[in-house]
Amino acid sequence: MSVGRDCRVTSDGYAEALRAGIAATGLNVLDVGVCATPLVYYSLFAWELDGGIQITGSHNPPEYNGFKMLLNGRSVFGTEIQALGRRAAEGDWSEGLGSITDTDVSDAYVDRLVDDFAGQGYRVGWDAGNGAAGVVIDRLIARLPGEHHAIHTEVDGTFPAHHPDPTVEANLADLKDLVAREKLDFGIAFDGDADRIGAVDSKGRVIWGDQLLIILAEPVLKEQPGATIIADVKASQTLFDRIADMGGTPLMWKTGHSLIKSKMKETGAPLAGEMSGHIFFKHRWYGFDDALYAAVRLIEAVAQSGKSLTEIMDEMPKSTATPEMRFPVDESRKFAVVAEVLHRLSSNGARVDSTDGARVMTDDGWWLLRASNTQDVLVARAEAGDDGGLNRLMAQIDEQLSLSGVERTEGVGH
Repeated sequence: MSVGRDCRVTSDGYAEALRAGIAATGLNVLDVGVCATPLVYYSLFAWELDGGIQITGSHNPPEYNGFKMLLNGRSVFGTEIQALGRRAAEGDWSEGLGSITDTDVSDAYVDRLVDDFAGQGYRVGWDAGNGAAGVVIDRLIARLPGEHHAIHTEVDGTFPAHHPDPTVEANLADLKDLVAREKLDFGIAFDGDADRIGAVDSKGRVIWGDQLLIILAEPVLKEQPGATIIADVKASQTLFDRIADMGGTPLMWKTGHSLIKSKMKETGAPLAGEMSGHIFFKHRWYGFDDALYAAVRLIEAVAQSGKSLTEIMDEMPKSTATPEMRFPVDESRKFAVVAEVLHRLSSNGARVDSTDGARVMTDDGWWLLRASNTQDVLVARAEAGDDGGLNRLMAQIDEQLSLSGVERTEGVGH
């Protein structure tokens, strides 16, 4: 079993306790040190391991931390985690004498990232956000053609430059400045454990997760016509329509990297993505979310398009949409609020997709309200054909929140 950790100040302590505990059950531990979460995922395939755990708080504030667990090539989540908690509370575990070995898979991982690269050289900016991407980013860009400028590569779990969440536009300010100052073709950013990608074009426009998926899907669908492409319920309707136009089979699914990966296995989808910047390649990769690999494939996709990334963005289908909005709510209420909204909507004949929360279709467009998997917030988005329609959709969100006693706080979101 491999064990890795991000650079948060609490990660070393958790890692020491975790690897000792695993070894005490008789399992052998390969400690891969401070690294990106995708590197732990990769180690399972490279070394044919039974399982792995990454200690990380991902995109959350520095004081957060936790475990991402894999067993037999799949994520451990939901009821399995609850069952594990019950076993731990009961002291129901095996005992033995396993070994602990410090090892390094990072060079092999970088080799694999560029192994079949089929792109060309661009002038690219990279923002590691003081997160775990900084462990390998310099080695990666040294292997890619073109001119590369990297910032915030110093690994620091206090994240002094900015919060490591590229889905919040304010956190991309340094990357935008770098792209503008150096007149770069585009820029790429990562979250704290490098399983979420963010990007900006040469004009500084943010390329959101669903737009990235449109760009990345085109070369995949040229190789696999009709393939299923999965996106989460927060994604734009434009994405699902565009996938269909390119000859693919769009599938809307629940938000959450573990849920998306499970659906990919079930459907055989070669590609999936989330608005949060998780991109999952099974096509030429292993089916896990890896922002560093997604960055390599983005460079490829732009090259294969025959256009600049800025030209691709200029041609991107236009709609009027909100960013992802987050409304604080007590943890005990967040799922209850969504249930109340669904009950009210079902009573008035609304067109609702309840795959994950409530995604409501109207003549103006659609709006979504769902409970976050990782934070004590409700998440909302809306998309319409024009500003008037968007205002009407937001009024519906406000009404439903108000009926459940939740106030929409201005300025929450990216």
